[in-house]
Parts: sequence; structure tokens; C-alpha cells
Amino acid sequence: MDVRLFLDREMSDGELHPFADGLVAVYSTRSPDKQTANEDAAVLIPFNDHAGVLAVADGLGGGRAGEQASRMALCELAASVEQADHDEASLRMAILNGIENANRAVAALGLGAGTTLAVAEIRGRTVRSYHVGDSMMLVVGQRGKIKLQTICHSPVGYAVESGLLDESEAMHHEDRHVVSNMVGAADMRIELGSSIELAWHDTLLLASDGLFDNLRIPEIVGCVRKGQLGKVSGRLAAACHRRMQGLEPGEPNKPDDLTFLAFRLAAPRRASAVRDVADCYVGVG
Repeated sequence: MDVRLFLDREMSDGELHPFADGLVAVYSTRSPDKQTANEDAAVLIPFNDHAGVLAVADGLGGGRAGEQASRMALCELAASVEQADHDEASLRMAILNGIENANRAVAALGLGAGTTLAVAEIRGRTVRSYHVGDSMMLVVGQRGKIKLQTICHSPVGYAVESGLLDESEAMHHEDRHVVSNMVGAADMRIELGSSIELAWHDTLLLASDGLFDNLRIPEIVGCVRKGQLGKVSGRLAAACHRRMQGLEPGEPNKPDDLTFLAFRLAAPRRASAVRDVADCYVGVG
């Protein structure tokens, strides 16, 4: 499998791709009625038959500056992983080097642009998170248990984590859009999570803030915890677009670019058939 980059996409349906020991659903589109480019981007970076890297970036700075920043960050990350020695011990360092290379490259644009970055390192049944900014990652079990939730690098995100704001207050906070850490900043920092083991029915979700600013965490969990992965992707996209279009009065409503990746392991008895299933699948239903 080659690196797959999703740049400036305007998808009506998602896509399913085999990846490592599982399957990943990809969805990316620009904000409703937006005329400029989609500043979000995503990438699937294979490492070997059982390992790889998934990432979502959300460009900051407006217009082409944001699009350039997110594109550059993912290209630098992919290049670093592709150049790494193909033993799994080198993968973590390749990811860290890729993010640092991206930071230097985006800063060198001199446009005042930046990008968030959410990265998942997948090795067999384990996943480790890396992130910069407010693009988030979740791991959700089939019964709805949240096994991983990254903390947004923003004043509002830290206030929620400390208990100063609840989720409802945060969703409507006037400073929710303010990001305190980004790729392209002189003081960028990378938050590295612990390695966790995925169960067969767990769903790993990486997404730009277009998802998390419009759907509450319990709503997202309800969408992703069960059902076929293609259906999960379709439910998430449809629910988010209803909110963005203002079709549910009183609910969160923040039109924005929307990009997410949803990954699940293939059950052992089905692993050999995953690639055939993905190749013949069209749309998210």
C-alpha cells in the first residue's frame, strides 16, 4: 500500500481503505457554502503489513495559507516515516522527527500560518497518540466506554480538563476557536500518549475540530461505538452537517471544514478478507 494523501477534498461520501491489521474510513469536505479551499487534510502512511501512521491536520491562517500548512505538515510526516528503517523500534522516532520537520517547514513559509496535527501510531493491536493543537483523538469501545480522549491544546480545552468549564459551556464559549499550540510556532510542543491495546470492536477516531465543535462527545460515541465502519462514517458526517446547516435549533452550530479518520481492527477470522471488502466498497451509506 502506498501513502494516501487527502488534500482539499470535497467528499459527498466517505472512502474505506485496508490499513495495517484493519480498515479505515476517510471523510473530508470543506465547510458548507465556503468558496475557498478545504484547509483540512488527512493521510494514511503504511509502515509494514502490521503497522502504520494515520494523521489529520487542520490548517490555521485562512485560505491558501492554512491549506499549505496542513498539506506541508502531512507531507513532512509521510516523508520521515517512509525514510525510517523498517523495524518498528524506529517508527516512534520517525513520527517525532516528522512533526519537528513539519514545524520548521511551516514556520519557514513566513505566512503566519500554522496547523493542528493529530497522529495515531498503529502497531498490530496497539495505538499511541501524538498531537499538537485541538484536533482530537478518541478510542471508543463497543459498549461506549471511552478508552482514550486527547486534551485540546487551547484555553477552553484546559478549562474543561480542569473542571472549570463543563462540556456544554465549552461548546458555546466565545474563545473555543483559540488554539494555544500549533505546528509552525516557535514554541510548539508535541503531546505523546501512552500505548494502549485495541479490542476487536474498538473504534479509533481522529478528527478536526469541525466534528468536535458541532457534536458533543456522547453524541460522537453513540455514532461510532457499533455498526459497520462505513455506516459509522455516514452517521458522523450526516449528524455533523445537520448541525452546521442549522437544522437543529438550540444545538451547537459552527460551520467549518470537516475531516475524520475512523479505524478498526479486523477480527482474526476476517483479516484475510479485509482488502477484498474494502476494494469493492463504495460510499458510506
